[in-house]
Amino acid sequence: MADPAAVPTQPGLPDAPWEPPDDNPAPTVICDDLHVVYRLVVQGGSGSASSALRRILGGQGGGQVFKQVHAVRGVSMVAREGDAIALIGRNGSGKSTLLRAIAGLLPAESGAVYTSGRPSLLGVNAALMRDLPGEDNILLGCMAMGMTREEALERRDWIVDFADLGEFISLPMRAYSSGMAARLRFAIAASTSHEILMIDEALATGDAEFRRRSEQRIMELRDEAGTVFLVSHSLGVVRLTCNRAIWLEKGRIVMDGEANAVVDAYEAVYDPEVDKQERRRRRERKRRERQAAEQAARQVAEEARLAREAAAAQAGPGDPDTGPTPI
Repeated sequence: MADPAAVPTQPGLPDAPWEPPDDNPAPTVICDDLHVVYRLVVQGGSGSASSALRRILGGQGGGQVFKQVHAVRGVSMVAREGDAIALIGRNGSGKSTLLRAIAGLLPAESGAVYTSGRPSLLGVNAALMRDLPGEDNILLGCMAMGMTREEALERRDWIVDFADLGEFISLPMRAYSSGMAARLRFAIAASTSHEILMIDEALATGDAEFRRRSEQRIMELRDEAGTVFLVSHSLGVVRLTCNRAIWLEKGRIVMDGEANAVVDAYEAVYDPEVDKQERRRRRERKRRERQAAEQAARQVAEEARLAREAAAAQAGPGDPDTGPTPI
């Protein structure tokens, strides 16, 4: 495997940022020398209970150590109407951090982010609640994105069909698997056009049919003159849905250009077969979790049905509204 630090100087990779065609649409996102730094607090001292108690009481036991993580380093780019931009790179390269900074969820250490509208980060703007059923969360998520209640009700059936939750739509979200919750979040976010929509690994969930419909919806959103950012490790999805890709490495842009060209350069450095077994194990683990969650949801529904039947039997004969007939 090639040294990532040497990638920017390899022949064939442009040193200047990617330039769009002459007939430039209006810009929607501008990052100007953006830097994002995390500050982590690392407690000193041992990990024993007595050491922790002394720290809480302000006594001896070690002070606090602050560690800085420079997650995004000098990123400059311009996104325009109609762009579908993939952010690719290895884990820890700064892709998700960059999305959150564009969404306004992380402050810039230096530099700036300018947007022409309100960015919608999938899974964040749709502020769903685990204790509410899916149908109530649809209203909540849509209204959190700025829809009126009437508009949310108009989109409800489309969202239910797209998420393909069936009878689970009436159950609390705590009974959903991670894949079911991700499908619902994507369906809510994709139910309306966005000037700026950002999707972080949402297409890694669901079966092949859901991924196909999601990819089609992304292309529709792009054609509706919005701007879509997509973080994905699936390079096939990037090739199919995006017209542009940005390759990040250790918080810096390695390459910014046409999607197929960037993916080809990335694959020339990182063999796509690397970690294939680990990805297979991760998919199998998620599949088992999804099956367990669906089984738990079915059990909840069955227990609710039995409770209703028991209550009806205890009430005895008589008017169902007034209870048993008095003697």
